[in-house]
Amino acid sequence: MLDLRMPGMDGLDTLRELRRAHNRPAVVVLTTFHADEAVATALNLGATGFLLKHTDPDELVRAVRVAARGGSVLDPSLTKELMGHLATHHLDRIGAAAEVARLSNRLRDVLRLIGAGRSNAEIAEDLRLSESTVRGYVSEILAATGCANRVTAAVLAQRAGLLG
Repeated sequence: MLDLRMPGMDGLDTLRELRRAHNRPAVVVLTTFHADEAVATALNLGATGFLLKHTDPDELVRAVRVAARGGSVLDPSLTKELMGHLATHHLDRIGAAAEVARLSNRLRDVLRLIGAGRSNAEIAEDLRLSESTVRGYVSEILAATGCANRVTAAVLAQRAGLLG
């Protein structure tokens, strides 16, 4: 868990430093700060989630567990505006479709399920793969598309029309 507002080095600078780490930890941002740009920047820097400080303690525990398993979490109050923000700042629909068309059929299937909010375990079950294989596919998708994390990959899937 990382706060964006800290004395000395702020949370975004901390994320920039963590991005360089060999064994980068999963980071969920927890803050009262709620600006679209800060959320998008944190996610682009590799945060796997963003929660506001009013989040229920049980939800915080769940978020840590989800992040530790490689999943993403986002405060529900941020979802609609963040998706709109990311969509306008990411690839346009034609560019997104072209980006996704370069992926193999299997990677497109995995990306579609990421876009549908499925966890690695759920994707593995749906596609009858091992979870480690799915993790590898997710890494391939992020590397091939330049997406920083699952959230931006989900936006790409949506923009490319993979979600229907």
